[in-house]
Amino acid sequence: MGLLRRYDIDSLGNRDPELIDWLCRWLCPLLERYFRAEVRGVERIPPGPGLYVGNHNSGLLTPDSFILGGAVYRVHGLEAVPYGLGHEVAIQLPLVHQIVVPLGAVRASHDTAHRLFQRGMKVIVYPGGDLEAMRPFRDRDRIVFGGRRGYIRLALREGVPIIPVVAAGAHATFIILDRRNWLAPFGLDRLLRIKVWPTTLSLPWGITLGAPLPYLPLPTRILIEVLPPIRFDRRGAEAAGDEELVGECARQVETAMQGALTRLAARQSQLVDSK
Repeated sequence: MGLLRRYDIDSLGNRDPELIDWLCRWLCPLLERYFRAEVRGVERIPPGPGLYVGNHNSGLLTPDSFILGGAVYRVHGLEAVPYGLGHEVAIQLPLVHQIVVPLGAVRASHDTAHRLFQRGMKVIVYPGGDLEAMRPFRDRDRIVFGGRRGYIRLALREGVPIIPVVAAGAHATFIILDRRNWLAPFGLDRLLRIKVWPTTLSLPWGITLGAPLPYLPLPTRILIEVLPPIRFDRRGAEAAGDEELVGECARQVETAMQGALTRLAARQSQLVDSK
């Protein structure tokens, strides 16, 4: 991994197993201690190709993603650690690019996911994208996918199980005061493919407008649970093109994830109150 190296974000050959091993052995345990993290349900992860579906937190920081990866690696090894389908703008940011691409980040596309599934690999997606990663603090315990259902079509077309992953607490590492599309009047929302431009309170920057700068995360407690895999009876291109079926499957996944997030958030509050 070079500080100035640029990678082909459509390539499947960028992942660095030695870097992943080092991070899982050293960085992930530090994150677990800092955030007093708990990860449950890792034993539910099935072998073979699968699509992890997570709720997106903390802007670009996403400490829960690293904590999850470390827990998965310890129990199942490298093959269960997912490649990440990432927003092409986000994963090409300086320094972010040099870190996340060797960990397995690739440009989000169904073609890339297909090639990974063909190799028997797992993939993770955050359907809420910037909409959920930049949701206001008051909505931190809500699943916010914004009607995005491409992940369902992908799972149906490829015939792979969805493995829901829910994190509570990770969106409290900073505070988003509001979320508006300040970019729209200038046409930058289409250029950057970003629909929200939040007002954020973080350390050490205080109140800032726009995509959050790298910040010092508040030591919130993070609870993560891997839910039982969801498999759909119908699969293939015809199933993926059935909008009624896609809607039913999306409601099934999002209902399960919201139920888990509500339960984890309640437990998190209990742990705080018991101190």
